[in-house]
Order: sequence, then C-alpha cells, then structure tokens
Amino acid sequence: MKLVTIILILWSGCNLFAQQLTFNLHAAGFNNPVGLKHANDNRLFVVEKAGLIKIIDAQQNVLTTPFLNIDNLVSNSGGERGLLGLAFHPNYASNGYFYVNYINNSGNTVISRFSTSTTNANVATANSELILLTINQPYGNHNGGDMAFGPDGYLYIATGDGGSGGDPENRSQDLTTLLGKLLRIDVNQATNGNNYGIPQDNPFINTPNALNEIWAYGLRNPWRFSFDTVNNTIWIADVGQNNIEEINAVNTTTAGINYGWRCYEGNAPYNTSGCPDPNTLQFPVAQYTHTGSGNFKCSITGGYVYRGAAFPNFIGKYFFADYCSDEVGILSFENNAWNMSFTPPLNNKGFTSFGEDSAGELYIVASLTGEVFKITDANLSVEETNKINIQLYPNPAKTEVNVRATNSSITLQKVLVYSADGKYLETNWGKNSSLITINTANLAKGLYFLEIYDSNNRIFTKKIAKN
Repeated sequence: MKLVTIILILWSGCNLFAQQLTFNLHAAGFNNPVGLKHANDNRLFVVEKAGLIKIIDAQQNVLTTPFLNIDNLVSNSGGERGLLGLAFHPNYASNGYFYVNYINNSGNTVISRFSTSTTNANVATANSELILLTINQPYGNHNGGDMAFGPDGYLYIATGDGGSGGDPENRSQDLTTLLGKLLRIDVNQATNGNNYGIPQDNPFINTPNALNEIWAYGLRNPWRFSFDTVNNTIWIADVGQNNIEEINAVNTTTAGINYGWRCYEGNAPYNTSGCPDPNTLQFPVAQYTHTGSGNFKCSITGGYVYRGAAFPNFIGKYFFADYCSDEVGILSFENNAWNMSFTPPLNNKGFTSFGEDSAGELYIVASLTGEVFKITDANLSVEETNKINIQLYPNPAKTEVNVRATNSSITLQKVLVYSADGKYLETNWGKNSSLITINTANLAKGLYFLEIYDSNNRIFTKKIAKN
C-alpha cells in the first residue's frame, strides 16, 4: 500500500507551475471518510460519516477496533448528514476530551464531548457523551460540521445556513439563529445552565436579540476551515450556490465578520434585498467558478496552509480541492496577489477533507474510494533524505550551525536558508565539501528551514531553531 504513488504536475492556466505534487497512499479501507485529525501524537484519526472514528497508527496500520462508534446516535439517512467533525481538546494528553459534530436521528446538529478510556488510549468511552449544543436543522443539507480549537483555546464551530437553496429564510444574516455562522465557545467554563461558556470578547455579547455564541456570520455551507497560526489567519472554504466557490481568509482576532451570504455568492450579487452596505462585508480572497475554471467543479473542500518541515516549496501555500472535479488546488500569494493553480484530476476520488499530522505534514481524504493520501513534493524526496545522513549541530543554534554529510561518498554544494513563512534569506556555498558552516548570529530567534543540495544536485530539507 505504501508503494502506491500518484505524481501530478500542478498547472496554473496554461503555464507549468514549477512543482510536482505526489499523492502517496497512506491508508485505505475506510467507509465514506469525511475528516482527518491528529491528537498531537503519532496517530491519525479518520472520521467516517456513518458515526465511526478510526485510528491510523505510526506504522500506517488501521486499527481494527474503532476509536469511537456512535453509529446508533448518528443519522444514516444519507445526503449531507452524518458524523461531520472532530476536534481534540488542547489539553487532550491530560484530560482525554475530544469533541464531535454530528447530525442526530432527528436531523439536528449535536456538538458533544466524549472522553478517552483511561486504560486504553486507542478507545473512547462511548457512554461518556456530554452534549454541549443542539441546533435545529430546518432542512437536510448545508450542515457545515467542521470544528477546531483556535490559538486562543476556544472551540470554533462552522454551521451551514440550514439548507434548501438560496437560504430562503435568510438565516445566514440573522443573528438570532446559529445557522450560517462561525461559533466560538469556551468548553472549559459551564455557565448559564449550559455545558460551555461564552468568551467575554465574543462580538455580539452585548447586542440585543443576537446570540452570544456567534463569532462570524454570512456563511452558506462552510466545508472545512483551519487556522494558520504563523500568519494569525483563519481560512474558511464556503460552498457556493449556483456557480462560485469561495475561499476566505481573515485575521483570527477579527470578530463580527459578515461574509456576505445570501447577499453575495463570492463577489457576485445573489440576493441583495435588505442587505447591508457592501463595504461592511468580507469578500473572499479567491474564488473559482463551476464552468469557467477548466474542468467542471461544484463544491470546494477547504484545507490548510502548509507549515510542515519536509517541503519548503509548500510553505505558506493554502491547499484545497473540489469534490466534483477531483482536482487539488494551491493558493499562493505572489506579487501582492493570490495565484490559484490546480492539478489534473485524480478521477473518482471525491475529496472531502484535508488533514495534518502533528508535524504539520498534509493529507487528503478520498470519500469515494475510502483512501487517505499523504501529499508530498516530488522535487524534494523525504526518502532520499532518509538514505543519506545529514547532521546539524548545534541545533538549536546561537551564532552558527554546521551542516555535515556523514556519508563519505557525498559532498555538499550549497545550503539555502528560508524563514518559517517560506521567505528566502541566503545561500551558503560549500564548494563540494562535506561540511558547510552557516552564520546564524544575525538571525532572529525562531524556526528556519535549510534546503541542502549535494554534489549530485539532490535536495534535502532540515529544520533548525535559533535561540
């Protein structure tokens, strides 16, 4: 299974993008997977729509016993219902708490907390459910479902507009309902008879007739959001109505954002009756259309900004996909503008989610085939790096760091230094020696990436810390 690899060249319009994405099959055999999360350890947790969560261990084995099985609680009526979201408490290692978002057998959204067994870390206690929120759903579609803890420690929950088409009751703009919103709650405080609290800086806490849980509004069906803590940005992919799929990115501390639905679909007016001034709305940083962007597209799947250490070419780029076209997209900020690129399609995959491991490496989930792929850069082979031992010392560094190839048959040509956000800083030449010393005295404290070239022009990637 580990040998199954798909290499696709990324295209931007008619120009060849200088990058090849590799999709390495990481695990398979899942039933309609729709999510992938980690718990700050070496495991991956796969969310199946029917109500199961399964574990992929460090050896890429799918454990036979599910981590959680709440099939009896979850609606199996099909469509957009099911178990839709998972988030691990920031202190999961000590308290064992994790949170799920599912549609129950009455067709309504439930946000619950479960506990992990104290005797077996690979199994949750199925009867430990503590319900935090129940949200009535007027229709069967547009349930949102994603959840994540923000850098502030609060739980963020994405909800859809409640369904049908065109948001007929205008729920996304209505602050008296939790539908079509991004919610923000404090799971560590139980107040006002609820099993959660309201952060005191939530934007509508003192607004009459507005629900205090709301952090942002004007969303249609946000299908996957994520935090980029390096740039303090929250990324939300919102599924469109007729023709436009949109990607939103705002500062994580900016509260009360109105993303504009149903007034606008992407940047285009949709139903502006009774809508606020467009200058008060947050429009997407990027969008694409169903029929005007190459292959037919229909539904965006949001992903992550890459912050791993293995592939410097990926750093700072936002990865997403389209469910219908089976294309993976990359959004890059270049020359003060966002540039969107797509791979050729991986046919009949049905990409429903991205995921990160604890090191920030990226994965993508294919619901139609029950597969999980790891996304890598074919130009920077981790396997090659593992074959040739390159030592860094001292690391963390103060005034200098040495890069040494310990294999006597290998010499080093140069080492490029990049900042944590992918900005090129300098090149250090080695003149085909086995040792290159880099002066770090003038570097600010933080993380840096080294792109190391040997005499055969192979590329290896390492991470250093400057103290």
